[in-house]
Amino acid sequence: MGARFIGWGTAVPDRIVTNDELSLTLPTSDEWIVERTGIHERRIGGTVTSLGVEAGNKALLDAGVEAKDIDFLVLATSAADRITPATSAMIAHQMGLSCPAMDVNAACSGFMYAVRTAQGLLETGNKRVLVIGSEHLSAFVDWSDRNMAVILADGAGAAVLEYDPTENDIISFVLGTEGGDSELLTCEHGGYFWMDGKEIFRRAVRAVVDSSEKAMALAGITSAELSLVIPHQANIRIIQAACQRLNIEMDRAVVVIDRYGNTSSASIPLAFADARDNDRVHKGDYALLTGFGAGMTWASAIVKWSK
Repeated sequence: MGARFIGWGTAVPDRIVTNDELSLTLPTSDEWIVERTGIHERRIGGTVTSLGVEAGNKALLDAGVEAKDIDFLVLATSAADRITPATSAMIAHQMGLSCPAMDVNAACSGFMYAVRTAQGLLETGNKRVLVIGSEHLSAFVDWSDRNMAVILADGAGAAVLEYDPTENDIISFVLGTEGGDSELLTCEHGGYFWMDGKEIFRRAVRAVVDSSEKAMALAGITSAELSLVIPHQANIRIIQAACQRLNIEMDRAVVVIDRYGNTSSASIPLAFADARDNDRVHKGDYALLTGFGAGMTWASAIVKWSK
């Protein structure tokens, strides 16, 4: 049984915050931020709900389906608008969906965890599943903390997956979690995001490389056969280091962190949308989608585009 991606949509706030603007209130500079992260600017604003609704509606339009055609909504977010009810319920209501809805929190791996969940839902009788990664991380940023304020941002991306008895876009999947590393990146109730940046870098590169190699082995392909790598946009140095170890040239990696910053579970769909807008996605191409996040969680998949 197969799962196909049939529609995509994205949403980002209108407000652009540049590195120069941050340098007015933080001991930093455009040069310092770009050198360490690859970020030039980021988008700030909206809510998980508003951004998710916008991205979700665009995905439905792109897929050529209506709200009544969706059998399940899976929202990936690590910055839910409320502790309860689930933000997915509010998104479903505002989109006019009449299907089950639930939140998934696997931090920056969240979109991939949600896609894996959607794949299982399609294999058990559902026809179409809407997956949304939506984040309002700026609500949990201490804007006097240089380490986090320059990195985190807001945005959303969505995909419609459809059951197909003859074609399958998702060739392999590798997921994992190491709870012993959970203190490396945290956000307490009523608090702000905090991370051990150096240790996150080491663990992230190792997790991406290991899970990517396993996903390629399961798919029966090598890195040379990949047309694209669509990674979580956490830090340009992490992307560069992982690609180097996987023997993948950087021109095959999709990079949008320079414009959007780290949008957690929204970053992979935002990167895919950019690749499609620039005619980098073609039928029959193999792509590696890979992410990692707090938990520590990781997720890599090999996708062969059918559309």
